Amino acid sequence: MPQTYIEKILRAKVYDVATETPLDFARSLSERLNNHVYLKREDLQSVFSFKLRGAYNKMSLLNAAERSCGVIAASAGNHAQGVALAAKRLGINALIVMPTTTPEIKIKSVKAMGAETVLFGDAYNDAYQHAHALAAESGRVFIHPYDDPDVIAGQGTVAMEILRQQTGDLHAIFVPVGGGGLIAGVAVYAKFVRPDIKIIGVEPDDADCLNRALQANERVIIEQVGLFADGVAVKQVGEEPFRLAQRYVDEVITVNTDEICAAIKDIFDDTRSISEPAGALAVAGLKKYVEREQAQGQTLVAIDSGANINFDRLRYVAERAQVGEHREILLAVTIPEVPGSFLNFCKLLGGRSITEFNYRYFDAAAAQVFVGVSSSGLEADRAALIGQLQQHGFAITDMTANELAKEHIRYMVGGHAPCELNEIIYSVEFPERPGALLKFLTELGGRWNISLFHYRNHGAAFGKVLMGLQIAPAEQTAFQQCLQDLGFVYKEETFNPAYRLFSGGAAK
Repeated sequence: MPQTYIEKILRAKVYDVATETPLDFARSLSERLNNHVYLKREDLQSVFSFKLRGAYNKMSLLNAAERSCGVIAASAGNHAQGVALAAKRLGINALIVMPTTTPEIKIKSVKAMGAETVLFGDAYNDAYQHAHALAAESGRVFIHPYDDPDVIAGQGTVAMEILRQQTGDLHAIFVPVGGGGLIAGVAVYAKFVRPDIKIIGVEPDDADCLNRALQANERVIIEQVGLFADGVAVKQVGEEPFRLAQRYVDEVITVNTDEICAAIKDIFDDTRSISEPAGALAVAGLKKYVEREQAQGQTLVAIDSGANINFDRLRYVAERAQVGEHREILLAVTIPEVPGSFLNFCKLLGGRSITEFNYRYFDAAAAQVFVGVSSSGLEADRAALIGQLQQHGFAITDMTANELAKEHIRYMVGGHAPCELNEIIYSVEFPERPGALLKFLTELGGRWNISLFHYRNHGAAFGKVLMGLQIAPAEQTAFQQCLQDLGFVYKEETFNPAYRLFSGGAAK
């Protein structure tokens, strides 16, 4: 079986459209990690992603009858552009089904290559189901983004290039994982040629479909996946990729949003290029591996898989990168509401830079301060600072890992409500498209009084709202049902310490 894949990879016709991308030495990252780190620059492909390799290889193998029927695919971005470009080069009519939340820049890019587009549903799964229905009606050939041997073989050419470019020591290759097509192709080729090389997958911790499948020894479906790294936001790993991963992948590392943002910054520092979140996954995993294993002097390769990122998202990435590098500590601090207390607090910080300082008068006895402080990057530094402040009598709540604090509270103004409101707090995700926020509020229908509301556009496919509502206990089930009927992901945050300390009502 491996022999079949090796032959497919060696015969893949990807270079009709793809280029052999460089394996760049990441000097700054290497010096910081004390290892030899290389980046496989798939972000430099003409569609800014590796996806055109698999799409073209699959479509180049279609016979004349299949080509005459045309092709169809479902994608929110990279696969769509790969299929569109392949279709243009091969003279095949292509139809791409994209979620309605797809950014206009990606829709225009697909259309510019001559493909037709249909917008359907809020997420990839909706578009995927619709594309299959259209394929059955029209006779078009469905081009799967990852669960197809010819697509996997096309992606496997990435490994063929890496091993040709790095003929000396190579300890591990880190691969971003969504549906699994890339890691399946890379693993089967690399293990055949160099079985000593570790193949390590990297997934977001809120979209780790391969990690969970390997643990369960069967494919599992994730009910709700995180959407920050939208290029890998897949609920279930592909059947064929999973079969290959079970045999050839050494392990899977999961990383959080802050670690991905830090990796985007790392890649920028070394290359002056900006990766998309999914594209930076492998670097985030590589860093975590080095820290866990205390690795030194090893040769490590991370696949930078794509650069299709909306400009609007860069603000969010920059904000979260500091925390992801462990270079910003976020604290809620209670200090006496007396003259000079701010000064005493700041003196304890010594030479540290203050990245953020939020305060509003609320209580005559004590002040609640939300503060961001620079850090050395070592985990022990945060514990040392908290311990020092506590020794001097300051009550501290560590907010560095509190998602509500990072996503909403640090940007909110106005402080506490003037009185106890008996409000229930929810964080809600909804599809980010024109009129979506208005529709969301309209659907609530004025049934419940909104007592708190915070929303920020991050240029992503889904928006995030923090909302307080005055709901009688008997009505909470009806409200939750309303959100479920709308298909929105929600979480109650009423008892989150970030809300309680900085936005809750006056009564205690």
